Amino acid sequence: MDDGLSPTLNRPRWQALLADAITRPADLLAALGIDAAHPALAAEHLHDFPIRVPRSFVARMRPGDPNDPLFLQIWPRPAEADEVPGYGVDAVGDMAKLKGGGLIHKYRGRALVIATGACAVNCRYCFRRHFPYGDAMAARGQWRETLAELDADHSIEEVILSGGDPLALSDDKLAVFADALDTRPWIRRLRLHTRVPVVLPERVDGALLRWLTASRLQKIIVLHANHGNEIDDSVIAACVALRSTGAQLLNQAVLLRGVNDTTDAQAELSERLLAAGVLPYYLHVLDRVAGAAHFDVSELTAQTIMRELAARLPGYLVPRLVREIAGEPAKTQLPW
Repeated sequence: MDDGLSPTLNRPRWQALLADAITRPADLLAALGIDAAHPALAAEHLHDFPIRVPRSFVARMRPGDPNDPLFLQIWPRPAEADEVPGYGVDAVGDMAKLKGGGLIHKYRGRALVIATGACAVNCRYCFRRHFPYGDAMAARGQWRETLAELDADHSIEEVILSGGDPLALSDDKLAVFADALDTRPWIRRLRLHTRVPVVLPERVDGALLRWLTASRLQKIIVLHANHGNEIDDSVIAACVALRSTGAQLLNQAVLLRGVNDTTDAQAELSERLLAAGVLPYYLHVLDRVAGAAHFDVSELTAQTIMRELAARLPGYLVPRLVREIAGEPAKTQLPW
């Protein structure tokens, strides 16, 4: 990976590409050659959760197909406006555990940090689509409150950067935090939860790789890919580069109706992940966030898929089927 600088803008190339992401529904449909009059395309809920998608991710969608599994993840549908019992704005109980500096401490020995509210792509099923980012973004306060919380609790050995997406931040901001963690001997691991290397692989440039490599911390990068079509050669190259920093790469996916709710789709995803040097980690059943109920897949269907996957693939390519339940001390692994 090179430094990825954009000579005309005097800023990292990935930032220029991110700024050029598609945010208008008409532009997305035009890019894909999809007729805006198609009855399935009424975008009634945009005012609550706008479209945002990098053009390189759009290029992996099938032209002219409103049922493309990548398109379905980012296109708003009328069903988002439905009020469904059991679906709320805080699907996993983040707010009850939120502390200063955007730190969420749910599980023993590790804490999650809401680094930023920014993302490279707006996924319609996002469990934090209603999160009040304006009140809790660690980077906005130069990490001071976050570090104070960590200094007050030496039981926290692993720090998880999430958001939003931490890789939507500049390398300078991220390196400042990583350097500060390096000076705290009780912290052993840094985990990044990110979708950016999948939807905008250009983000993995020389500057990112340098600060990751320099950190003394054990590094775990948990990617988020839901479908094998998301993983092309550019994503594979980005993953190879990330692994060169000494990071362990895992993937967590969400089981989504009409997107990846078949054994064939899950098997292909696992195979494509392996080609990129990434191990499947979690397959989440849908977090019950308001606006996403139309993506839900029954646990019975999920269990059937898991049994068929286990019969088809080696064990290291079979993810754990899990649900996050607010107040529980860990992810709940579902039987199958």
